[in-house]
Amino acid sequence: MAEVKQIISEAEEAMDMAFMYLEEAFAHIRAGKANIRILDGIRVDSYGSKVPLNNVASVSTPDARTIAIKPWDKNMFKVIEKAIMDSNVGITPENNGEIIRLGIPPLTEERRKQLVKQCSKELETAKVSIRNARRDGLDSLKKAKKDGLPEDEEKDGETKLQKVHDKYIKKVDELMASKEKEIMTV
Repeated sequence: MAEVKQIISEAEEAMDMAFMYLEEAFAHIRAGKANIRILDGIRVDSYGSKVPLNNVASVSTPDARTIAIKPWDKNMFKVIEKAIMDSNVGITPENNGEIIRLGIPPLTEERRKQLVKQCSKELETAKVSIRNARRDGLDSLKKAKKDGLPEDEEKDGETKLQKVHDKYIKKVDELMASKEKEIMTV
């Protein structure tokens, strides 16, 4: 029985990783309002090494349509602006000598639909990962049955594994529904 619990636990951990991947992917998709997480992937050249933007500046959202970046070193203004321009954020920075502002433009209807499609692709990737975790768990249960696990324990394990799978599929679908609502809200 301990072996069945181990298999289900490993499958659940893999499904949880897929859910966390989806949350992270959704965080990087901007939904029309300012979110500092869209800058997470930006690396800045600081004294010869590439570091995350938040290591060289404070990043905040003073209002729903603006991201403010205040570099700790005045020499970093140009470097930060260049890193933002080179990234795929798609927003032009405005520099007033004290602070760099990123104005988040309102999304067009067409852009909203593109973002929902992008979210759907990420959702499908997460669902495939969850299904793969279930499949791997089922394979492990079948192998354990060949190695002497009683058939009724294998069937119980399969049922439990299916319940865990269904729970995670429901979680990712709910996450998608909330992200789609966030994107489509004008």
